[in-house]
Amino acid sequence: MLGYRNPQPTANFINRWRVRAGLRSVSADNGRETRVIFSGGATGTGAAEAQLMADYAKSVLRFDGTVFLEDKSRTTWENVTNVIPLLEDVDRIKIASQPAHALKARAYLRRQRPDLAERLVLADDYHPGEWLIVKPLLALYGLWTLRRLKDDERKISL
Repeated sequence: MLGYRNPQPTANFINRWRVRAGLRSVSADNGRETRVIFSGGATGTGAAEAQLMADYAKSVLRFDGTVFLEDKSRTTWENVTNVIPLLEDVDRIKIASQPAHALKARAYLRRQRPDLAERLVLADDYHPGEWLIVKPLLALYGLWTLRRLKDDERKISL
């Protein structure tokens, strides 16, 4: 799960949603051997986004599965770079975030490690009706952030 700017002492609204979407993806697997990786460094003087998301997953959502933290990254590119060592031995990789952000992270994984990108599967991070009021703004922002991706990297197919 990829973090989002979180200068406060608890997980912000977007990070809480990303954690719920990520854990939904785990539940869809019914996998006991699933490892959940929270990725995101500190923004400001507070705790790392990864730690805040993990705390939310454990204390509020009662997640008791295997958790790894990547707490140094400050960009999506760094999120991907820094979690690669944690992905070397896994069968499937799901990236949970808002759909456009997850697409960007998948494209970055393809650039950095095409062999690992072959293991990508979609996370359960999109449900019709979620974010209904702000979805047009999120879509515009997502398109803007994807502007640097090549045309073939914008495809969702895995």
